[in-house]
Amino acid sequence: MLKLHIGNKNYSSWSMRPWVLMTQAGIPFNEVVLRFDSFEPGSQFKRSAEALSPSGTVPVLVDDGLVVWDSLAIAEYLAERFPQLGLWPATAPERALARSATAAMHSGFGALRSHFPMNIEASLPEVGARVLREEPAVVADLQRLLALWESLLARHDGPLLFDRFSIADAFFAPVVMRLHTYAVPVSPRVQRYLEAVQALRGVQAWVAAALQEHDFRAFEEPYRTEPTPR
Repeated sequence: MLKLHIGNKNYSSWSMRPWVLMTQAGIPFNEVVLRFDSFEPGSQFKRSAEALSPSGTVPVLVDDGLVVWDSLAIAEYLAERFPQLGLWPATAPERALARSATAAMHSGFGALRSHFPMNIEASLPEVGARVLREEPAVVADLQRLLALWESLLARHDGPLLFDRFSIADAFFAPVVMRLHTYAVPVSPRVQRYLEAVQALRGVQAWVAAALQEHDFRAFEEPYRTEPTPR
C-alpha cells in the first residue's frame, strides 16, 4: 500500500495537499507522521526526513520502494497512477488552467505564506488585521490570489475551481485554512469557495486530526507564546 510521510497536521501545509487529495479521492494509504521538533540540521525531524528523500522535507510518498517527494510531484504521480479518478479536469484547456493555478500556489505567494503560516487550531484575527495593515507585500499576494480564484470560479460559477474536486483545490486547501485562521475579508463568491473547500471530506478529516494534536511548536508560532484554542 502507498505510504505518505507527513508533518504535524496543524502546521504542515505542504503535507496537507497530498493527504487531502488522496483522502478526498479515496486512494488508500498508510500515514506516517514525522513530528516537527526543529528544522535545524541534526534535529530528529531533519534526520528522519533526510533518511527518506534528498529534499529532507515532507511530504514524501513511498510506493513499493519508489520514493516521490515534493507535493506537486506527488500529485502528478497520483494523477498518472490513478487516471480513472480524474484528479485533473477532463479537457486539455481546463487541465492547462488547473496546472497553471496549482503551480502558482506551489511556487508563489511567498509573503502571504511567511506572514500567515498555517495554524489550524488557532483563531488569530488580530494578527491578520495587523499584517494587512503593515505588510504591503502580503496585500499584493492576497490581491493576486483572490483575483485568480474569482476568474476561475466565474468560469463554472463554483463552488470549486473547476466545478468538481481536482488537484487545484487540494493545493489551495492550506491557504483556505490560513484565510480562515487570520479572518481575512473576501468577496461573497470567494467566501462560498472557502466554505466549499472546508466542507470537503478530506479537508474535514485533516482538520479534525489537527485539532487533536495539541502539539504547540513555539518555532512555528513566533506571534504568540502559548496556544489559544478556538
